[in-house]
Amino acid sequence: LFMNLLDRYCQKVFDSKSLQPKTVRGRELSAVELCTYIKSYAQMFEEIGSHFPKAETMLDATSRANNANAVTLSITAYTDKMNTVAGPQSHDYHKPEDLALFHKEARKQALLAFDDMANFGSRKAIEEARDTVLQKLEKDYDVFVSLNSGRNPLLGFETYILPMAVAGISFILRWIADFTCSGWSQTCKASSDLLSHVYMAVFFFLVIVGSTKAKQISDLLDRVKAAIQLLANDGSSNQKNQS
Repeated sequence: LFMNLLDRYCQKVFDSKSLQPKTVRGRELSAVELCTYIKSYAQMFEEIGSHFPKAETMLDATSRANNANAVTLSITAYTDKMNTVAGPQSHDYHKPEDLALFHKEARKQALLAFDDMANFGSRKAIEEARDTVLQKLEKDYDVFVSLNSGRNPLLGFETYILPMAVAGISFILRWIADFTCSGWSQTCKASSDLLSHVYMAVFFFLVIVGSTKAKQISDLLDRVKAAIQLLANDGSSNQKNQS
């Protein structure tokens, strides 16, 4: 009998036809947002003790929970938009000025979402919550800038270009020395041997680096391709602007 009555009770309470979503000022709440309201009300009753809360106390608790949900909603809106551009799963590099434009647009939409939701209660509390959003957005933007910088196709080129430049210059100088100096000159011979040792040392250095950092070398080749494509795109865009 008890189980039958419990079953009827659960069906009546949780019937999808009669069960309506919780709303605050006409806006339906998600499960996470409802949890925030429950915590705020529980804190309110903890603070006032056994007394029944006043209307302004209930309003304060409701607006406090609403502000917290508005902060979460706006930050989530910002990160979702930025993740599509420069998040951990993104592989494309964007120019700093382009990323700044994406940030500006995502920040604007996030603040609009906050202002649309945090629209009642203490004005001071709303402003404090809005400042919290702005501070968090700036910190998140720094993270996205760091992630984007790590995808720069020109990043780390100096590690390989400088030794290769030294080797190339040494090879050219040795060729000039061998071509212009006479065979009996000990100075020319010593210079040629020194330059030969230099570019051979660089060559073996690059071989050792390549054998220990095969993955980085593969990434480097990908960056070279990306850099060439980036330069080509810049050149074509400049031609279009001039025309």
